[in-house]
Formats: sequence, C-alpha cells, structure tokens
Amino acid sequence: MAGNSFGQAFRITTFGESHGKGIGAVIDGCPSGIPLSDKDFVKEMSRRRPGRTSIDTPRSETDRVEALSGVFEGFTTGTPIALLIHNHDVKSEPYEILRKLFRPGHADYTYFKKYGHFDFRGGGRSSARETAARVAAGVVAQKILDPLDMVITGYTLELGGIRAEDIDLEAINTNPFYCPDVAVIDKMREVILRAKDEGDSIGGIVEVRVRGCPAGLGEPVFDKLSADLAKAVMSVGAVKGVEIGAGFETARLKGSENNDPIIPTGFKTNNAGGILGGISNGDDIILRTAVKPIPSIMIDQETIDREGRPDRLRLTGRFDTSAVPRIVPVLEAMVRIVLADHYLRAKSNAINQEKGC
Repeated sequence: MAGNSFGQAFRITTFGESHGKGIGAVIDGCPSGIPLSDKDFVKEMSRRRPGRTSIDTPRSETDRVEALSGVFEGFTTGTPIALLIHNHDVKSEPYEILRKLFRPGHADYTYFKKYGHFDFRGGGRSSARETAARVAAGVVAQKILDPLDMVITGYTLELGGIRAEDIDLEAINTNPFYCPDVAVIDKMREVILRAKDEGDSIGGIVEVRVRGCPAGLGEPVFDKLSADLAKAVMSVGAVKGVEIGAGFETARLKGSENNDPIIPTGFKTNNAGGILGGISNGDDIILRTAVKPIPSIMIDQETIDREGRPDRLRLTGRFDTSAVPRIVPVLEAMVRIVLADHYLRAKSNAINQEKGC
C-alpha cells in the first residue's frame, strides 16, 4: 500500500502535487442520500485558502471544489466521490534550485532517498497544498456527522510562544489567527510579522475540541479512537506531536489526581480528553497538536546537493511564515474524517448485531 489512503468505512485517497494541474480526493464509503453541492465546500476551503492575509503565502488560489462523481441531483449516490481542485497560481522558477539542493527541515531529502525521481516544485506531494484535498473531504465527513449535532472546533492555542489564556470559542472567527483569546492577538501579530521580516518562520500549538460525540465510538486495541486521531493529525506534514486530554501532564500526576470521577450526570473532570480505553466516553474530546516552523525560510542554510557535497541554500519564492493558523481547518477536517469513519463502523456493527451476525 502506497500510503495515500486513510480510513476504513469512510475512506479517502488524496492525489496531486503543489505545482501540478490540480489536487483532489476520492472518497469511498459515503452513504447515499446526503445532500451535497459544490457550494458546500466554499466556507471551509476559504478558511484554508492561501493569500487571505499578509501573513500567508501570496500564492492566490480560488480553491474551488468540483465534484466529478458520486453526486447526482444534489445528493450522494453511495458510489465513490471524486473531488477536484485545480491549481492556477503556479510559479515554479524559484524552486529550480531544489533540482540539486535539499531544504533543511523539509521532505526533499527523504523523498529523494525513497523515490529518486520526484516533483520538487513547491514541495510537490509533500507540500501543504495537498491538505486542501483533506479539507474538502472533511466537508463530506461533516455531512455524515450532522445528524449527531457534533461540533468540531479548532483554534490556535499558541503561536510563536504566545499562548491563549482565555478560551472564548465565539472569538475564533473574529481574527485572522483563529485564536480564542482576543487579548493576545496583537502579540501574535507582532511575533509573526517579526519572523516574516527576518525571513524566518515560527510554529505553534493547535487545539481541537469535539462537542456532542456519543459514547461508544472507537475499536479495541489497534483501532482505538485515540490512535486513529493521533495518526490522522500526525499525517499532516507540519505536525510533530499530539496529546489528548491532560496528555503529557498525566506523567506527573498520581492516579487519584488523573482519574476522572464518574457521577450520575457524567464525569466531574476530563483528564481523559473524552476517550477511555480508546473508546469515546461522551465527554468533550480535546486534542492538541504541536506544529513545527515552516522549513522554507529566506535565511542562508547549510545543506548538501544530490551527490552529497556540502553547499549553501538561500530560498526565494512564496512561503507561509507559519503553518498556523491555516492548518486549523486541516486538523478539524482530519478529526471529522476519523469520527465519520468510526461512526459508520459503529452503525455497521449495530446492524450486524440486530441481524444476529
């Protein structure tokens, strides 16, 4: 298996490169009868779209999603859904230097070792451009989750060392950083603009909360809901770490401090982050990801060429200063895809139980 697919009952396969003709996704397992049109993708795609603000790459893409199959008369048919996003604003000339040199911190080196011949323009298949297809697939996944009134909300918890202290979910879409604490917006803007002026980049932490997830989603042992969520978000190129609930803090707690007391109305605390034994417990799922700085920077760096000889690299071109906040809708999409997959698996199990299978 080439590793371009994810999921079981709800399975996505993405395709395309950053500077190719287009990118997209094929979705298999989506039930029939779900209303879906090209307009349904506009809101989410605009949240991830490049060129929205001065802190984004100036690459300008419409990111219009076209459903090529699996939809008829405004409803899904149950057959594979092919989603296509054309690339328009492509400028490959600044990447010619990567024909012989590797970017430190980027996948150029490992792609060369694995494939030998690969598309290096704009990062090719390893580019963040690929994540637009994930966001499109996440829109379809959300359609499956809509009857559950499940709400998936992502936001910037930390950017360049500036951390949100107050979590006001209403504030997230009022600022370009998708930050829930308006008191730190100016500091975030300052730190990212400073990095941009220096030709450098910064990382951050994104938190995703799921409200309304029913208890019982997830499979025992290897297909735990927590395991699939971790794999899903870690498959996004810039993510270098993930924790659920209290996460790494649990290593410093005693059992009496970490356990969430159970009362008739639910759980008094949520150190588990909504998942116990790999299965959702009905509480809010809370997931945090560590996002590394963008490796493509305008600062002179030490590297080697494809023959292993030492060299220096100074990039020109169009790059984000940080993957945050544009990665927020991507991580939301991956969480939606996992939850849709496990929801459909749970429904299938319930049907088999009713049939006595």
